[in-house]
Amino acid sequence: MRTRPNYLGGLAGFVWLAVVLVPVYYVVVTSLRNQRGFYDANPLSVPTSPTFSAYELVLRNDFWRYFANSVVVTLATVAIAVAVALMAAYYVVRGTTWFSRFTYRGYLLGLAIPIQATIIPVYYLITRAQLYDTLLAIILPSVAFAIPLSVIILANFLRDVPNELFESMRVDGAGDWRMLFSLVLPMIRPAVVTVAVYDGLNVWNGFLFPLILTQSPDQRVLPLALWSFQGQFRVNIPAVLAAVVLSTLPVLALYILGRRQLVSGLTAGFGK
Repeated sequence: MRTRPNYLGGLAGFVWLAVVLVPVYYVVVTSLRNQRGFYDANPLSVPTSPTFSAYELVLRNDFWRYFANSVVVTLATVAIAVAVALMAAYYVVRGTTWFSRFTYRGYLLGLAIPIQATIIPVYYLITRAQLYDTLLAIILPSVAFAIPLSVIILANFLRDVPNELFESMRVDGAGDWRMLFSLVLPMIRPAVVTVAVYDGLNVWNGFLFPLILTQSPDQRVLPLALWSFQGQFRVNIPAVLAAVVLSTLPVLALYILGRRQLVSGLTAGFGK
């Protein structure tokens, strides 16, 4: 039987595509204007004389320092969170004691605690540890809040690994560490990539921890720098949007490089 085309669904899809693409198009074309052209031209028209002066202005104002800080914070947070979550998920799934079940419930409880409710205790701990106004002050709480969801996602994928594979490796004399890195990690690699990308996006776009736990310009990350650029550039909208475009390029590159593993992990997760 031939099915009728879903015109309504197609129309809704095009509307949603426009909702997503029009703001992106506006940000890109506006960043290619000069300050005078922003007020004189149609906001959605293609610039007749595109210029990179806004990008040059942003790059001359310590953008690379903020970019390097964001890279350090994101890579360190993702590496620690994924490593800890992978080991914790293995223990939760393969453990047979009451403590492993109790640990899993603890991670579930961690999802119910919002970041905003803990900012005062986190600030107190960071200041008492004399880590205030350092990149480590951003990394440590970011790791703590990334671990619970990462453990739950990895544990759900790890439960699908056949138990016979673990028993075979156990008979061959493999220990837990050998099974973790030789069996579990290759089997759930799409899930690990998905968790890494998700945690990386959250940390890269994080604003609350950098705002509360850092103060000096040398420790600023990109979200906090974009906020400061609004006052520094005053009404120079093309410069602010040029900074936005530059800050999104690493995320876009990460998606392009890991899109296959990311899509594989997401589609596998939808089937659970």
